[in-house]
Amino acid sequence: MPTNTMAGVSSNRLRTVLDRLPEGDPQLSAGDLKVSKHLPEGVASRELYSDIIRIAWPSFVELILTQLASMVDLMMVGSIGGEANPTLGAQALTAVGLTTQPKFLLMTAFMAMNTGVTALVARYKGIGDREKANLVVRQGLMFTFFTTLVLSVLGIMFARPMVIFMGSTEEHVTVWATQYLQIQMAGFMTMALTSTITAALRGVGDSRSSMIYNLIANIVNVFFNWLLIYGNLGFPEMDVAGASLATVIGQFVAFIISLYIILKGNGFLKLELRLGFMPDRTTLTDMLGIGIPAMIEQLLMRAGMIIFSKTVATLGTTAYATHQVCMNIQALSFMTGQAFAVSATTLMGQSLGKRRPDMAQAYCSRTRRIGMMCAVVLAVIFVFFGGELVAMYNKDPEIIRVGAQILMIVAVLQPLQTSQFIIAGGLRGAGDTRATAVITFITVLLVRPAIAYILINGTNIGLYGAWIAMACDQLLRSTLVLMRYQSGKWKNIRLKSDSTVQAPSSAQRQPESEKQAEVEI
Repeated sequence: MPTNTMAGVSSNRLRTVLDRLPEGDPQLSAGDLKVSKHLPEGVASRELYSDIIRIAWPSFVELILTQLASMVDLMMVGSIGGEANPTLGAQALTAVGLTTQPKFLLMTAFMAMNTGVTALVARYKGIGDREKANLVVRQGLMFTFFTTLVLSVLGIMFARPMVIFMGSTEEHVTVWATQYLQIQMAGFMTMALTSTITAALRGVGDSRSSMIYNLIANIVNVFFNWLLIYGNLGFPEMDVAGASLATVIGQFVAFIISLYIILKGNGFLKLELRLGFMPDRTTLTDMLGIGIPAMIEQLLMRAGMIIFSKTVATLGTTAYATHQVCMNIQALSFMTGQAFAVSATTLMGQSLGKRRPDMAQAYCSRTRRIGMMCAVVLAVIFVFFGGELVAMYNKDPEIIRVGAQILMIVAVLQPLQTSQFIIAGGLRGAGDTRATAVITFITVLLVRPAIAYILINGTNIGLYGAWIAMACDQLLRSTLVLMRYQSGKWKNIRLKSDSTVQAPSSAQRQPESEKQAEVEI
C-alpha cells in the first residue's frame, strides 16, 4: 500500500502498460519492426492515457508551482520602489532579466547530459536492467559535479562582464544584475545535482518525487523572498540580491530531499555510494552520444536567445522590463508542454528499450492530443486576462498596455508550442538529439534573431517586432520537428550498449514478493 509520506511516494516501483507486454525481437532494430496503427491485443486506449497522465500530472504540478514561484519572485522584485516609484521596479526587473541567458548558457553542459541520463535510464527500465540504470545515475552525478564545479567559479568571476555584454547600460542595473548572478553561481552545484537526480527519476516514470521536493523548495524560496527582499523579521533588506539568495536557499533544500530519495531508492533506482563513481567508458559514450548533440542544441538556443535579448535591450529599460514580464508569463504556458514532454520522453524511451516502437508511437500521439486541449485553455486565458496578468508585475500603464497586446501573440502560439515540446521530448527519449540540434540552429540561432533585428531596427513597431520574430521561429520549428517525427528515423537510433544489453537473468529479476508490493502510478 502506498503511503502519503515522502519515503512512501518514492519507494514503490512505477508500472505502466509496457510492464505486461512482451519484448520485441532483440535481433531486429526498432526500424525493422512493423508498427501497427492498432494497439496490441488486450491494451485499451484509456490505459495509455492513464499512463501518460499519471506521469505528467506530478511534472505539471511541479513545473507550474516552480514557475509560479518564479513569477512571485519577479512580482516581488518588480514591486521594489512601490507604486510611488515604478521605475525602480522596472530597473530591478531588467537586472534579473539580464542574468537569465548567461545563467542558462552555463547550464547547457549538465542539462544536455541530463537528456542522456533520462533516455538511458528509460531504456534500461524498459528492458528491466537495474544495474545499468543505476550505473547511469552515478555517471551522471559524477559528470555534473565536476562540470558545475568549474562553471560556478567561472560564473562568479565573469558575472559583471556577462551582464554588460547582455546590454546593461545603467550602473545601478549592472550592480544589481551582477550581485544576482554571482549568488546564483554560488549555489549552482546543488541545483545542477538536483536536476540530474530528477532526470534519472523521470526516466523510470517517477515524477512525483521531484514534485514533492520542488514544491517544498518553492515554499522556502517565497518565504525567504519576503524576508530578504524587504528585510522583514529583522533580516537585512537586500533587494534584488535577496531574491537571488532566497532562490539558492530553496534549491539547497530541494537537493537535500532529492539526495535522500535517491539514496533510499524508489524500487528501481537507488544510489549506492559504496559502488563508487569511477568513469565507465561505455556508459559515458552513450550519455555523450545523446548529450553532446543536446548540448549543441542548447548552446545554439542560448546563442540565439542572447542575440535576441541583446536586440530587445536596445529598446530601453521600460521595453525590456515589459519583455521580461511577458517572457515570464509565457514560461507558465511552457509548463503544459514540458510536463507532457516528460511523459513522451519517459514512455517512448521505455518503449524503444523494450523494442516496442508501436507503443512509442501510440503514446506520443495520445500525449499530443491531451497537450493540445490544455493549450487551447491557456490561449483563452491569455486573450481575456492578459492585462491583469501583466499588472501583477508592475503598475506602469505602458508596460500593462503593451504586455497585454503581446500576450495575444502568445495565445496564438499555444497549440504550436505545446505540440512541439511534446514531439521534441519524444525524440529525445528515443535518443534522436542530433535532429533537434539542427532544427534549433535553423530556427533559434538564424530565423528568430534575424527577423527580430530587421523588425526592431528597420521598422517603428518596437517590441512587437521581437515577438513577431518569436512567432515565426515557433511556426517553423514546430513544422520541422513534426516532419522529423513523421519520418520515423527516430526508431532506428541505436546505442553502443544496445549490443550488450540482455534481458535480466532470473537472479536479477525482481522477486515475486516485491512485485506484489508494486503499485500502479
